[in-house]
Amino acid sequence: MAITESDVRHVALLARLALTDEQITTLAAELTGVLGHIDELQHLDLAGVQPTAHPLAVTNAMRADVVVPGLPRAEALRNAPETDGSAFVVPAITGTGEES
Repeated sequence: MAITESDVRHVALLARLALTDEQITTLAAELTGVLGHIDELQHLDLAGVQPTAHPLAVTNAMRADVVVPGLPRAEALRNAPETDGSAFVVPAITGTGEES
């Protein structure tokens, strides 16, 4: 199946792309080539070949989810620029409700 310049112009219009005549000609040739490769793949005998999402067996590389003790509060607050003794003090980001 060949992609015509008319096809490329139509898709470019739908995608709201402004293409030059040279780009349209180039894309028509490149897309025709891509479809040719896909056609070759369609003719392969894949009977007995298992479908895969990845060519190699992949296992989860994450560590086990194990509960461990967290930092003591004093240790967590030690390097904070400002605290109220039990929590971090940060600037208000939601406003005071008095904006006009």
